[in-house]
Amino acid sequence: MNALVAGFLLSFSLILAIGSQSAFVLRQGLKAEHVFWICLVCAVSDAILIGIGVAGFSVVLSQSDFWLNLIRYTGALFLFFYGLMNFISAFKGGHSLQAKSGNSAGSLKKTLLICLAFTWLNPHVYLDTLLLIGSVSTRYQGQGLHFFIGASLASLIFFFSLGYGARLLQPLFRQARSWQILDTGTGLIMWLIAYSLL
Repeated sequence: MNALVAGFLLSFSLILAIGSQSAFVLRQGLKAEHVFWICLVCAVSDAILIGIGVAGFSVVLSQSDFWLNLIRYTGALFLFFYGLMNFISAFKGGHSLQAKSGNSAGSLKKTLLICLAFTWLNPHVYLDTLLLIGSVSTRYQGQGLHFFIGASLASLIFFFSLGYGARLLQPLFRQARSWQILDTGTGLIMWLIAYSLL
């Protein structure tokens, strides 16, 4: 199989599962807040990690228990607290797309910092990009660049499709109950991932 196609398919299959990062992108897409920058940060971050993995960092990381444990426990702690915030938001309720005005949008800086935390404090992203994609890329000796391009392209397409495609669900999220369900579901995803890390 062509290295570019193989990289694309592997990356897309890994990223397709809705995780904490994807749930955040979906939420921002529904609110139509800073969607372009969020999608870009996620895609560029993935490209950097994929590049490091393809370049061979997967070998180093796989032999270091300290770094693996640090990534795992830091990520679990972050996911636990963010999940708790989602549960609190669901309990309080009152969110709807009608209630959002131009002035209520979160600041770009704060939103990007949260996005970066979801990306770089998420242990699964290291397992997927550095270890799994990095190790599979070794099957394509001399074609690492093509594999990297394919894997990065899958990430780019996924995040922008999710971020902007979320607008199709906006009519549903004009009801406060839908936001409560989304917050509860997101909180459950965060806590399940955090539990799986421990």
